[in-house]
Amino acid sequence: MDFVNLRKTGNSWEFATEADLEDFVWANLKQLLGLIPLKRQYYVNGQFCDILALGENKQLVVLELKNCEDRYIVQQLTRYYHALVENKPLEEEIDYQQPIRLIAIKPNFHRDNFIDLKYNHLAIKFIRFEIAILDENLYLELKDLDTSELSKVKIPHQQKDINEDIPAPPRALINRLAKCDKSSENEREAVLTIRKKILGFDNRIQEFVKANTIEYGKGKNKLCAEFYFGNSFYAFQNRANLFLRLPEPEPYLKQNTLRMHILTDKDWTIFYRIIHYPRAFISHKVRSHAMYEYPSFIETIKRCGEGELRDERSRICYENYEKLIFSETNSLELLVDIALEAWIKKF
Repeated sequence: MDFVNLRKTGNSWEFATEADLEDFVWANLKQLLGLIPLKRQYYVNGQFCDILALGENKQLVVLELKNCEDRYIVQQLTRYYHALVENKPLEEEIDYQQPIRLIAIKPNFHRDNFIDLKYNHLAIKFIRFEIAILDENLYLELKDLDTSELSKVKIPHQQKDINEDIPAPPRALINRLAKCDKSSENEREAVLTIRKKILGFDNRIQEFVKANTIEYGKGKNKLCAEFYFGNSFYAFQNRANLFLRLPEPEPYLKQNTLRMHILTDKDWTIFYRIIHYPRAFISHKVRSHAMYEYPSFIETIKRCGEGELRDERSRICYENYEKLIFSETNSLELLVDIALEAWIKKF
């Protein structure tokens, strides 16, 4: 896996969701437990098994994972065992002559779990997990509660400080970033950093997951940014395409903000071009797209807005424009600031 969705709680770390825990264990079954992945979220006779894996000589291993304390994991594994023995699915891959191994993986086990295990005739193994910090790196560490055997694997993560008020990235965004061009880790970090900045700007900003787009704003008509992952004439394939709603550089279009494509280098360290693709008809003809090189876009906005900046929010935006013009490198972060300031002026 390229990165894992984690969140910080106090001085410790945890998986953002149970699905994130399952993703990581599934991807590292061989290293952690010496098992071969077979199926996940496998449905059999009304039950959904988290992970089915194979041990030596095609022995079936069933894993149930919990991201928090749970009192009923023994009962769940018992139901999975019954459904699998009764139906015997995947007989070509599994040798049902061997006993089925059952494994429960959790960060903590309730005392009721041990009572249930004591009076259950099935062989169920309890494994406790934790996210350990070693030499400034994060590891998933598993401990067999019977043998005290330990195994661990390094967890790739994006950042070590996460605003607790900001929700974890949606699975759709994580999956799309994982499919982006493998050559640029900076791109993924930049997307998550921009997302954090946007959602942390104002609690009214929401995140909308659509077919090829992750949008940010308040409702359909009050958006401030989006990441586009689809295939179209204006988008890079296998890249996250950033669009910002920025102040219009040409007042005659009579719009407050325009949807603009921010073209960056592959490392997302600088932007070098801003493009507006109009969707409206002007004089019964489709106007060709407007392209702005840095810093001409900022200079155009400044020239068109002279004499029109009256309120405090506009003054702040104007200061951001000055920073952009005189900065030695093109600042993507400052462009996001301008888009956010333009967005909040709508309220």
